[in-house]
Amino acid sequence: MLNQELDAELKRLAAIVVFDIDGVVRDVSGSYRRALADTVERFTQNAYRPTSQEIDLLKSEGAWNNDWEASQELVYRYFEAQGTLRSSIDLNYQELVTFFQSKYRGTDSEHWTGYICAEPLLLEPAYLDSLTQSGIRWGFFSGATRASANYVLEKRLGLQSPVLIAMEDAPGKPNPAGLLDSVQRLENEPEQMTPVIYVGDTVADMVTIERSRTLQPDRIWIAVGVLPPHVQQNAEQTHYVNTLFQAGADVVLNNVQELTPEKVFELTRL
Repeated sequence: MLNQELDAELKRLAAIVVFDIDGVVRDVSGSYRRALADTVERFTQNAYRPTSQEIDLLKSEGAWNNDWEASQELVYRYFEAQGTLRSSIDLNYQELVTFFQSKYRGTDSEHWTGYICAEPLLLEPAYLDSLTQSGIRWGFFSGATRASANYVLEKRLGLQSPVLIAMEDAPGKPNPAGLLDSVQRLENEPEQMTPVIYVGDTVADMVTIERSRTLQPDRIWIAVGVLPPHVQQNAEQTHYVNTLFQAGADVVLNNVQELTPEKVFELTRL
């Protein structure tokens, strides 16, 4: 009887869950992050290759969700540490992007052969089906390019035209415009101000929720942090968890699929 009552309540919940993609839907430690390190190494003439911890430290600033821009920033900081003024550093951003993409996607624009092809998935289609069956609407807001995002969502997961706001569609996080747009597309009755959960793995994701809350204070906004695989089972895990909480996370999970319909119910009824 209790299970039936819970099922009925979940179907009345009409919550919205919006997912980040990198570090949440797919493990990018051997793809995006590897391409970032390759790019920094290339544009510092093989003098410097950032560690995973150094990349995390940069992203903890909350302003480097775009990995092309993060690569450029680490190159700049390396040369500044050597005493070179940023204004005198000869760095062509478009060349940097092209090199990054050659590693991440591969050199063939039609048939990708790069690091993206080996990204482990962090959720299964059946998980998304369970949300749908509980009356929870879901979509994606990511700083990844639309082509990259669709590669994992449609080709790998087999989703059919899911709601997706990608790099080309909105300003980069922590600007909340893309999250607000995705919510608008998912909401059946906007006047009801449906509760929203945003799931991400970075400081920028958590700050995005904070800014959304400021713009729409009458709506319930829940920030769910997810630990990306590269920080699990190592000494950085506790620090990473604390950083997400400090940035505004309401809860931090080890895997996105821990955000069950029952957990959605719990979080939106707090």
